[in-house]
Amino acid sequence: MLSYFEIGIFAPVHQENIGTLWRSAYQLGAAGIFVIGKWRRTQASDTAKTRLEIPFRNYSTWDDFLQHRPIGARLIGIEIGEKPLNRFQHPIQAIYILGSEANGLPAYVQAQCDEIISIDSVRDASYNVAVAGSIVLYHRLLNLKAGAQ
Repeated sequence: MLSYFEIGIFAPVHQENIGTLWRSAYQLGAAGIFVIGKWRRTQASDTAKTRLEIPFRNYSTWDDFLQHRPIGARLIGIEIGEKPLNRFQHPIQAIYILGSEANGLPAYVQAQCDEIISIDSVRDASYNVAVAGSIVLYHRLLNLKAGAQ
């Protein structure tokens, strides 16, 4: 089944997480990744040459992102304490957005999401942002494969 999805981080703190998420997004079929806010264009290692495979976009502000987001794609926030991922049906067209490692998704971003999902865990601490994004994208892959059978 053909689908379209991207994933991004709002105001990322650690640049390494962008590279990790970029690689996972490529491996799991994303059309691209993005950040909203400042980003330094330095990736220490990219053995898969991911930067040549799927695009990276940097939006300066939330409004900039909203003006350029793909029409028809549902905006899915990823945040602690919301709808459990294991009960979530991924839309065919989706834009996933994670909050920063330090602050999560601001309330005004959450208010504009079509849905907000969370990842179950045994502990109270949040996942690393790149790991959280990778888990959601892997769940998407499994979910859509199961639906296609």
